[in-house]
Amino acid sequence: MHIKKYLLKCLHRLQKGPGYTYKELLVWYCNNTNTHGPKRIICEGPKKKAMWFLITLLFTSLVCWEWGVFIKTYLSWEVSVSLSIGFKTMDFPAVTICNASPFQYSKVKHLLKDLDELMEVVLERILAPEQSYGNASKALNSTIWNYTPLVLIDEQNPHHPVVLDLFGDNHNGSAPGRTCTAQACKVAMRLCSLNGTVCTFRNFTSATRAVTEWYLLQATNIFSQVPNQELVEMGYPAERLILACLFGPEPCSYRNFTSIFHPDYGNCYIFNWGMTEKALPSANPGAEFGLKLILDIGQDDYVPFLTSTAGARLMLHEQRSYPFIKDEGIYAMSGTETSIGVLVDKLERKGEPYSQCTMNGSDVPVRNLYSDYNTTYSIQACIRSCFQDHMIRNCSCGHYLYPLPHGQRYCNNREFPDWAYCYSHLRMSVAQRETCINMCKESCNDTQYKMTISMADWPSEASEDWIFHVLSQERDQSTNITLSRKGIVKLNIYFQEFNYRTIEESAANNIVWLLSNLGGQFGFWMGGSVLCLIEFGEILIDFVWITIIKLVAFAKSLRQRRAQACYAGPPPTVAELVEAHTNFSFEPDVPGPGPDPGTYPDEQTLPIPGTPPPNYDSLRLQPLDIIESDSEGDAV
Repeated sequence: MHIKKYLLKCLHRLQKGPGYTYKELLVWYCNNTNTHGPKRIICEGPKKKAMWFLITLLFTSLVCWEWGVFIKTYLSWEVSVSLSIGFKTMDFPAVTICNASPFQYSKVKHLLKDLDELMEVVLERILAPEQSYGNASKALNSTIWNYTPLVLIDEQNPHHPVVLDLFGDNHNGSAPGRTCTAQACKVAMRLCSLNGTVCTFRNFTSATRAVTEWYLLQATNIFSQVPNQELVEMGYPAERLILACLFGPEPCSYRNFTSIFHPDYGNCYIFNWGMTEKALPSANPGAEFGLKLILDIGQDDYVPFLTSTAGARLMLHEQRSYPFIKDEGIYAMSGTETSIGVLVDKLERKGEPYSQCTMNGSDVPVRNLYSDYNTTYSIQACIRSCFQDHMIRNCSCGHYLYPLPHGQRYCNNREFPDWAYCYSHLRMSVAQRETCINMCKESCNDTQYKMTISMADWPSEASEDWIFHVLSQERDQSTNITLSRKGIVKLNIYFQEFNYRTIEESAANNIVWLLSNLGGQFGFWMGGSVLCLIEFGEILIDFVWITIIKLVAFAKSLRQRRAQACYAGPPPTVAELVEAHTNFSFEPDVPGPGPDPGTYPDEQTLPIPGTPPPNYDSLRLQPLDIIESDSEGDAV
């Protein structure tokens, strides 16, 4: 009951309003506020009143402008970077070792036979076109050539370039039998789609680069049709690649490495990956407590046209992370000892809204194709997964160099004859790269290994004989030397020191900074505080309150005027309204449009509107006998 009375009292108070006008409200505010300027506007004379009004308006505008600047700076989410140095025992990084040649030529020669023969003829045509054009090419497999041939472009006339096929078919109206050398013409790759109706040319400034890219494209087409298990068997096995291993004082072997297949480098082997066992810590910094390896890259069995670099490819990375060794790895030369001193940098980025980084990739709208390896998220994995997704959507097949989603197939010339054209167009597309970069995010926490590399000849001439004898005996159980300087690689990987750097992002402008600057400017220019803002909020509420009440009163008066406008004359009386409610045939005596007087004869009067009089027989007196007879009839 008390609550109901209280609510009714509040309702009446709301309907009544503050009880004063706009002018009275402003005067009250200026007299009672704690801000210095408004009081002088009320108390001073006319001239000083105008002066203080302008000063107060100027400083109020200045405070509002500075507040806007500070709020905009705060909402820009800027960060500051701090560098700190720590010292502790650290886990040894994961080390990935690959051979520069992905396959042993002796095991893939049967797959590349036709391609190698074609490659030899192509080199002859480029180097000595006059002598080689007369040679017959009937023994060559022209199917490979017809999909993506190499051409020579004669640009002596830049407005009308002439395209010359290396096997004698000329285009663009060139003269029959015309020849051109690589020095006078540009070597290009012709890529066509839609049965050769739409073609484009990929130009190269060097013939070496042109034939290498062409051979790699054809080899990709061949290897994409080979099962993955067969590709692994064609690569270099761990027992042939890794001759000796030592981690600190403890011996190790190829069995301590985890094998993965990399499309660019074949079989790769990862030490201390941390997938099945706990990561190995480094006991102490220094070369004696690191990882020592002796490798045999088997350079004699390299694929001649597929690999032009000899050596071992290696990369240092975090545990449980996929090694993108093509982009982040380094080469170690054969016949040398490569010492790698490692320093650690840890990066810690601020998350949303300060930067577009992700903790585990769950908020990235790209399916991670490298998740089958059970590895952590990285922006490289995201970008490559995004490209493979665009490849499948645009070309209907996946590229051999990237993981393949379930249910999809790798591109090849037999099933997808236009894939090379589509792949080249997608690879050169700026829009595709920008789309993937915008969709992928950096990892919020990352560890980078900074390497200091030094090299020396190994083994020396004085020790070469006995070292190769011992290594040959250990691997091949042979008394003869089966190794050579051009295939041997020695690696020494260690921590230079246990000091590590932490590069951490922090908010440059936090909420404390914002409130301090807002309050400082308000107090300096106007002598105000938070209570002054509360007073200003109070007067704004009163302004809104008065305005709403005035609008409600105006709406009521407008409805009343509209209601009065519905009647032509004075409003009906209460008796007329009651009669109209009880008697549906009642019509008030209101002048209105009636029938046309001309429709009646002159001597006939117009009908008088109204209702028939009531029957008053029930009020008349009747004889007693009539009443009794009526009652008897009713009883019967």
